[in-house]
Amino acid sequence: MTDLELDCRGLRCPLPVIRLANAIGDVPVGGTVAVVADDPATGPDTQAWCRMRGHEFVGQDTADDGVPRYTVRRAL
Repeated sequence: MTDLELDCRGLRCPLPVIRLANAIGDVPVGGTVAVVADDPATGPDTQAWCRMRGHEFVGQDTADDGVPRYTVRRAL
């Protein structure tokens, strides 16, 4: 269960991470944002963004249609 899910299907790097950066403030500290994206760069980019910004990369699973979903927990 996530607080917010971003549909970034069809968007290419760096747009999914930019959308994540813009949306992270919309959830409370401790809340989660899931990014659903079919660009293979989104996974490594999301993990790197979390390291740089101090948020927690929770993990990866798949949306109902099989597209990768990356979950981030807001730390700050």
